[in-house]
Amino acid sequence: MKVLICDPISPEGIEFFKQQSALEVVVLEQRPTEEDLISMAQDVAAYVVRSETKITAKVMEHSPQLKVVGRAGVGVDNVDVEAATRRGVVVMNTPGGNTISTAELTFAMLMALARKIPQAHMSMAQGQWNRKSYQGTELFGKTLGILGLGRIGSEVAKRARAFGMAVLAFDPYLSPSRAKAMEVEVASLDEIYSQSDFITVHMPMTDETRGMVNKAAFSKMKKGVRILNCARGGIVHEADLVEAIQQGVVAGAAMDVYESEPLAADHPFRSMPEIVTTPHLGASTREAQTNVGIEIAESITAYLTTGAVQNAVNMPSLDAKTYEKVKPYLTLGQKLGRLVSQLAPQQNDRLVITFGGKASDVPFDPIARFVLTGFLANAGGNNVNQINAKSMAESLGILVEQVQSNEATDFIEWLHVAAYCGEEKTSAGGTFFGAQMNPRIVRLNGLPVEIDPNGVVCLINNQDRPGIVGHLGTILASHQINIANMSLHRDREGGNALTVLNLDSIPQDSVLDQIRSDEAIRSIRIVRL
Repeated sequence: MKVLICDPISPEGIEFFKQQSALEVVVLEQRPTEEDLISMAQDVAAYVVRSETKITAKVMEHSPQLKVVGRAGVGVDNVDVEAATRRGVVVMNTPGGNTISTAELTFAMLMALARKIPQAHMSMAQGQWNRKSYQGTELFGKTLGILGLGRIGSEVAKRARAFGMAVLAFDPYLSPSRAKAMEVEVASLDEIYSQSDFITVHMPMTDETRGMVNKAAFSKMKKGVRILNCARGGIVHEADLVEAIQQGVVAGAAMDVYESEPLAADHPFRSMPEIVTTPHLGASTREAQTNVGIEIAESITAYLTTGAVQNAVNMPSLDAKTYEKVKPYLTLGQKLGRLVSQLAPQQNDRLVITFGGKASDVPFDPIARFVLTGFLANAGGNNVNQINAKSMAESLGILVEQVQSNEATDFIEWLHVAAYCGEEKTSAGGTFFGAQMNPRIVRLNGLPVEIDPNGVVCLINNQDRPGIVGHLGTILASHQINIANMSLHRDREGGNALTVLNLDSIPQDSVLDQIRSDEAIRSIRIVRL
């Protein structure tokens, strides 16, 4: 089986490949074009890339023997994952290989920012001796706010504690027990913004995190705060950061990643002495490159020689026959996990997945992993997959339980997911309708419902009263928001009711406020499934 190494990886990774007698290893000397790859593709079983070479759908079409694409790094933007999935090609990455290198760069940037080291160096290089211009600030006794306490954020927290800093952490999926063990204080975003002397970002890029550190966030921060981003470009809104520095709200920033890379020659960051910049160096250490090279070599070799799947971003660890059997449950489980995560409070410490009826006859583990990918999607973004979901849950202090139930219900097969924050419980259950195995949510916090788990879902708790449906329809129609589906549920006439709307678009906050203006509306939530 031929392994084509398209981009440079560590010599240790190449050597590991070459030690495998079942593999033919070809190392390209320069980055190939799409046409180059197509000309060599006929007998390739595995492509190994970093961020340079693109493995497109067209390349895969000309690769009849292709089984796996391995990315020595985290991001897989240069691999057509959808096309790979359609063709049954596993896409793997190395999510843990650059943890220490990125954490250390973050702390180096923190020190440089606090003591104005780059600026002082430049003045010395210009023949100056100007001590008064580069007075810094100590880290000891200061407060560091960490947005995202995953692998990298946790390592940064350790180093900050060693320097005598107080650490506040925002992570919706971090349990209180895990935070206590790490000697950090769980805080809301507003608390971090108002109390922190330094704020560092370690969150994935998702729809929720894109531009989250923006003008509104800066307005809540204490004057003189310093901002760091060694995670993903675009989480910190660059134009708003420039404005906040110019207005004196932010004293300085250290940036390793940017909204667009490479950073434009005329970008304001380049001419602002308050900002320390580096050219995306988070994983640029010898050790990190060695680690990701060995890790991807081990993962690809294991898959090609034994069929074992590690760090896959697009496929479950199942053979084809079993996969077809459990596939409907994977979709349902992911939807339930996503729904519960959006309704549950933050800092959950336990997730219970219950299998009932015919669902108890299928493998539990892959379904549980898909439940977790839905539940942790906001925490891990595209880095969460069915392979690493359990370890991510463990790192966040979330205990995952799988339970088989013999409870008699109205359904021949069902799946139930419950998240616990202490004694507080949020739950949802689902089953299938019809021969096509269409998933439906049929329980929500113990109440019978019928929810089509697709797209935008509006959940409204209201008093059971004539005119509610008309009130909702009129307001939504006036804003050109179409209702795709509706279901109504109540405990008794005139009592508590739940109105469920499947919408074709997300209502703006002003629309939701207008709906709330009716005194019969008790709460309204928008979830995306």
